[in-house]
Amino acid sequence: MKKLPGRGFLHVLAAGVLLGGVFSSALPVVADDVVITNTASARFKDRPGGPDRAANSNPTTFTATANRSSLEIVKTADRAAAEPGDTVVYRLQIKNTGAATVAPLQVTDTLPLGLQFVNTSVRGSLATGSSATQVAIATPTVSGRTVTFAYPSLAPQQTLTLVYAALLTPDAIRGTGRNLAVALGQTATIPVQSNTASYRLQIRPGILADCGTVIGRVFVDKNFDGEQQPGEAGVPNAVIFMDDGNRITTDVNGLFSLSYVISGTRTGTLDLTSLPGYTIAPNLYRIEANSPSRLVRLAPGSTVRMNFAVTPSFNERGQR
Repeated sequence: MKKLPGRGFLHVLAAGVLLGGVFSSALPVVADDVVITNTASARFKDRPGGPDRAANSNPTTFTATANRSSLEIVKTADRAAAEPGDTVVYRLQIKNTGAATVAPLQVTDTLPLGLQFVNTSVRGSLATGSSATQVAIATPTVSGRTVTFAYPSLAPQQTLTLVYAALLTPDAIRGTGRNLAVALGQTATIPVQSNTASYRLQIRPGILADCGTVIGRVFVDKNFDGEQQPGEAGVPNAVIFMDDGNRITTDVNGLFSLSYVISGTRTGTLDLTSLPGYTIAPNLYRIEANSPSRLVRLAPGSTVRMNFAVTPSFNERGQR
């Protein structure tokens, strides 16, 4: 009961169901929808002790959907932890817990960083109650780390199981190991969406570390192709400076290596002052090789090659 300024006492009675929030009427009304009508009436007095007066509200309606399909998804794996080089088998279970068929069904799974989907590993089965049969699964669509599966229809109380494998690459140790999966579908013209399933795989570095190895050689390139051929000798005592400040010297065969290099984009520069009488050999096939610097991409735990081709800066008579 509420006292209104200058009016008296107000009693409000509501008939039907009182609903909170804001509801949209964009969905079409189908046979198993329920239309709920809500009205309200008020009684009040003009003055204390005066007669009761009544006022009725306009009716409002809300359409509640009943017996619509509902999707549930669960994601598991065959192991809790893995390391680069391992293969993990994921299992997705999508169940239609509603009363209408979902057609078509789409399942989107976003893999963690560093996991590579194995396209030929996909298997599927369809279960109704305790009975399950193998079904064919169309080739999924892969876009980056997102894998999208499609299935024609999922009847009420049916469960679709999708199984596939993913290979862990060295980049996996940089990720969280967590991926997300969600199922989408249509019931007539009504879209339905499942919960978001998540699975976290613990990534162990194994024998890999966050560093890598740079190897290479400095050699005399006689045919200017940038590759060492038989008869093209290595150049000893050549100096290469790395972008992190490391100084490397080639051995008697012109070879060098540097371990425990921080992964990422690395640059090495040949110090031509350490090679009197030599200059960078022109490369007839790759213009970027005509520089004394080399740019490489070093992944965690990997090895990259950094070669430098040189040529004498004088002719056979000793003239420059």
